[in-house]
Amino acid sequence: MSTLEPPKARYKQVAALLREAIKRGDYAPGSSLPSQPDLARKFDLNQSSISRAMAMLQAEGWIRTEHGRGSVVLEIPTVKRVRKIDKDYRRSQSGSSYAEGLSEAGLTPHTELVHWGAAQAPEHIAEVLGLDESEQVLVRKRHMFADAKPIQIATSYIPMEVAGDVEIAMPDVGPSGIYERISARGFPPARFTEDIEVRGATQEEATFFDVTSGQPVFSILRTAFDTTERPVEACSNILAASQWRLTYSWKQEA
Repeated sequence: MSTLEPPKARYKQVAALLREAIKRGDYAPGSSLPSQPDLARKFDLNQSSISRAMAMLQAEGWIRTEHGRGSVVLEIPTVKRVRKIDKDYRRSQSGSSYAEGLSEAGLTPHTELVHWGAAQAPEHIAEVLGLDESEQVLVRKRHMFADAKPIQIATSYIPMEVAGDVEIAMPDVGPSGIYERISARGFPPARFTEDIEVRGATQEEATFFDVTSGQPVFSILRTAFDTTERPVEACSNILAASQWRLTYSWKQEA
């Protein structure tokens, strides 16, 4: 590793050097970084500065702290999430952006349907869908994996008037398949929006992603509207921020 140079904060330089060492493979997933006293001696810094560097790497999702082992390097499959605005779900060959992105990264996608049924929508989802307290939604919650590593949580909410009944969720399919089914019921999605924020992981999310609670996640809320501008689905996608790079592309209309 290189030596430290002013004027950049020295703990940030330590974090950057260790980050690059992890990327190069100097520290393999599951291995431990040198102890904080060893790093303090190596970089001629006090331990509080090293602790700040470790906290930065942990917040970014590169390491976790284990009792008796210190800072352990996480195994993180990194995927580019590509959203093609002109992608048409009505084309059978369009496939899944999620599966395509993982395949292009050399990873094997796998999805598990962990919950489905009728329920009251969370308040913020009910507001997006324009529902009142008496209206229920079809909920589909799916856990997604890359090479058996947890990588995304997707929860879809469809107004029951649009879904008809919960059986429309089975057999389980991705977004394209469910859009075809609600189109057949007279609610063809014609416009989509995505609202993206970065926030700390909840305890449930942290447990699923095997990260520390509070580490950053992308929270992406996709809303589908039909030809009358009625919202027909809201889908919450939660992704560990350290595992994904978001890329959007579209064609300019003539």
